[in-house]
Amino acid sequence: MQTTELHDVAAALRTARATGEPIPAPTKNWPALDADAGFEVQRINVDDAVAHGDRVVGYKLGNIAKVMQDAFGLDQPDYGYLLASTFAYEGTALARERFIEPFVELEPAFVLRGRLGGPHTTVADVVNAIEYAVPAIEVIDSRVQNWAISLPDTLADNGSTGAVILGGTPRHITDLTLRDTRGTLYFNGREVIAGNTGNILGNPLSAVAWLCNRLAAYDVEFNPGQVILPGSCLQAVPMKQAGRWSGTFEGWGTVEFDVS
Repeated sequence: MQTTELHDVAAALRTARATGEPIPAPTKNWPALDADAGFEVQRINVDDAVAHGDRVVGYKLGNIAKVMQDAFGLDQPDYGYLLASTFAYEGTALARERFIEPFVELEPAFVLRGRLGGPHTTVADVVNAIEYAVPAIEVIDSRVQNWAISLPDTLADNGSTGAVILGGTPRHITDLTLRDTRGTLYFNGREVIAGNTGNILGNPLSAVAWLCNRLAAYDVEFNPGQVILPGSCLQAVPMKQAGRWSGTFEGWGTVEFDVS
């Protein structure tokens, strides 16, 4: 694709995010948009956000669990930058109207103490780079009408990022069983869905290694202090109405937020 076309796709997605009005899938209007071009669109909009005062604070992996790929019609994971503006405080309210068609996910979040990335990154490299983990909720949202996305579409849309809420129970990963921890989402105190961290590519540390190796092709590495989201342990749930969401990892902790 021509550079001008990449900027046109980026501008259309920025407008959709700003106005709350979704657009047709970019691949419909720009058929040449492939995964690499979608990632370049992602970078254009992240650079624009940073130029306007935002800050890159990490990275996310999405649709890593089979249940998530089935739900959104994808056959491989997506990924996107985490911007400081998307983080919300636990226990505060998110306005439903700021999103288009949001879904709620539960996943661990890893905070790094060392640099991480590059080709041939192993799970051991990931373990050595992590300072601690916290329970997290990600609200995913799409600027594409009816979530009718292919991989290039969601990559261009920064991995369908919406909001991130980090919990307040940090743990060293040696104190957790990340290959087998039950996670449950509740809405207004009632269980909605349950999953297991084993759904995240066997364990979420493997998912982070996968992400590092995939992004090495784009010369992307992670820095100390950044947050890495490895993907949801359960199928995302539509966020349709006001109320309280709560996500709990058994034997670890809970993260909560309200929708107004």
